[in-house]
Amino acid sequence: MHRQIAGRLTGPVTKWLVAAGVIVAALALAPLSAKLIDVQNNEASSWLPGSAESTKVLEELSESVDPNDIPTLVVYHRSGGLTDADFAAMDQQAAEIAAEVDGVADSDGDGTPDVLSPRVAEQLQLPQQLVSDDGEAAYLYLVLNFGDEGWNAVPDAADAIRDIAELDGVSVHLAGYGGQAADAAEAFEGLDTTLILAALGVVIVILLFTYRSPVLWLLPVLCAVVANLIATGIVYLLARYADLTVNGQSQAILSILVIGAGTDYALLLVARYREELRRHEDRHEAMAFALHRAAPAILASSATVCVGMLCLVVAELNSTAGLGPVLAIGIAVTFLVMVTLLPALLVICGRWVFWPKRPAFGSPEPTSSGLWARVGNAIKPRPRAVWVVTTGLLLVACLGLFKLDTGGLSTEETYTKEFDSVKGQRILEEHGLQDASNTIQVVADTDQIDAVVDALAGIDGLGAADDPVPIADGRSYFEATIGADISSQRAADIVEASRTAVHDVDGADALVGGGSAFYLDTKIASNRDNVVIIPLVLLVVFLILLALLRAVLAPVLLIATVVLSFGAALGISALLFEYVFGFAGTDPSFPLFAFVFLVALGIDYNIFLMTRVREETATRGTRAGSLVALSSTGGVITSAGLVLAATFLVLGSLPLVFLAEIGVAVALGSCSTP
Repeated sequence: MHRQIAGRLTGPVTKWLVAAGVIVAALALAPLSAKLIDVQNNEASSWLPGSAESTKVLEELSESVDPNDIPTLVVYHRSGGLTDADFAAMDQQAAEIAAEVDGVADSDGDGTPDVLSPRVAEQLQLPQQLVSDDGEAAYLYLVLNFGDEGWNAVPDAADAIRDIAELDGVSVHLAGYGGQAADAAEAFEGLDTTLILAALGVVIVILLFTYRSPVLWLLPVLCAVVANLIATGIVYLLARYADLTVNGQSQAILSILVIGAGTDYALLLVARYREELRRHEDRHEAMAFALHRAAPAILASSATVCVGMLCLVVAELNSTAGLGPVLAIGIAVTFLVMVTLLPALLVICGRWVFWPKRPAFGSPEPTSSGLWARVGNAIKPRPRAVWVVTTGLLLVACLGLFKLDTGGLSTEETYTKEFDSVKGQRILEEHGLQDASNTIQVVADTDQIDAVVDALAGIDGLGAADDPVPIADGRSYFEATIGADISSQRAADIVEASRTAVHDVDGADALVGGGSAFYLDTKIASNRDNVVIIPLVLLVVFLILLALLRAVLAPVLLIATVVLSFGAALGISALLFEYVFGFAGTDPSFPLFAFVFLVALGIDYNIFLMTRVREETATRGTRAGSLVALSSTGGVITSAGLVLAATFLVLGSLPLVFLAEIGVAVALGSCSTP
């Protein structure tokens, strides 16, 4: 930042105007920030590209099958067998649910909401088996439909169903799509408060330890909160009026990223300001110099992260593509807040904010003889041995990559706690009942539909096909139940076998979709995104470093160090996932998310160091300048790494394996990169 611009932002009068302007903007957007959860789109169908086969099926069925239908099961289980009184109570509860719970759909079109009970299914001679062969498990089947507001309305409906479906001595669980949606909503409950408070809590602890001041920590935390309010408010507006895809996952990562990155930027600026206060008697002049020197590093860092995140827009998965702009907005807002509001507040408060160790004018700079100065002196006589040993250790850690399983997670394996829908699904599997809500949906030309039905006969795990139903343009469709958990590898194998079978029917132009097909297509799209986006991010970051450092070898070395740290972090993470946390594997998109965060954020520390190296070597020479840069920024970089690690670990407070794994991987990478 130009010296004069920096001075104007923090002048005796302008500092008040800048601070007031940013705070007013935060207060104006705060109400919108609180509404962000209302515009989330957590439907699986909204995550997939139009080229996916399951998306094409959904489009063909859009006029015949309501995409807002949410098949739901109420699962009953009694050890030793359900009694006649239990089945009579199930009939009564089915009628109560149909009459009292809002959103229960009218499946047969008679004007009355329908809930299918085992006895009614038997009386109507329906093909669905709603009672297990051992008589210990049974379920009610219903469809919920709340239009486009399904995600927000399901939790209340789930509570109402649970209040009705109670039987002494019988365990009752809500399963199927409805149960899973209710549990997912519970997993993200309190996202906009609990998660942020937890992240701020760990940041406060680290800042208290770093600054050793009971006051100074308030300013970075306040600025991080302001940045989060502005960023989430802007994202709400874009989601509401510009069709930006936002889901619970992206909102969680947005807040964590803003708090973590904002605190990192604050650490760098405050450290440089403290240095300049020892060189300048006037605090306004000291901040002008500090901002002039630190802002370019913060800008380069934030620009690298923004561009790295924007690379996600080329993803096939809509959820991943939408995440890129969401996080880029968060980082851009954070940069602006940290180079405007934070400097203004620091100057307004004056030197006393550093109490009890106020940086007096003319006092010696403690970093010149501190820990990192001693580390630099230790490295100085044997730099080659240090980097060889460090590289070797990181390469050994990379061996853990061979244990990384990105095959995906079943519904039971998706959560870190046992939700109600998981319990219900397990009962169905243990007692040989198929989840009637999990089907393949097959669309084909009407004149070949019988041949398509025949082609699916004999596929292990696939139930009998329903009677085909004509739809538009000479096409028909039917469904068949999948006898496996919706997101399991077993279900994916059944979908792949079904697709192979129907694609071989000449002239049918058959397509296979449905819930398990969505998960399979998501995995396929994730694997493609891994191959395309990871090299793209590396190229973009390299070009930014090339322009920043005006050299070729240095950017190559910096990229290599970050990639090596990424490999080591993932290797150690894979071992922790399997042998410590007991996770069954990772989501297919995990390597991409971890890579983007670790490379884009990990390069921050290199930028912080190298920009100071360039500044110091201009007057001191390469070796001496590098040692001064290390002593000046080593503590900042270490604190920044700890902040980022701690804030991302907070993601583990949400009961989702994917976010817990991202938090662990980024935390390890943040600690290893410095």
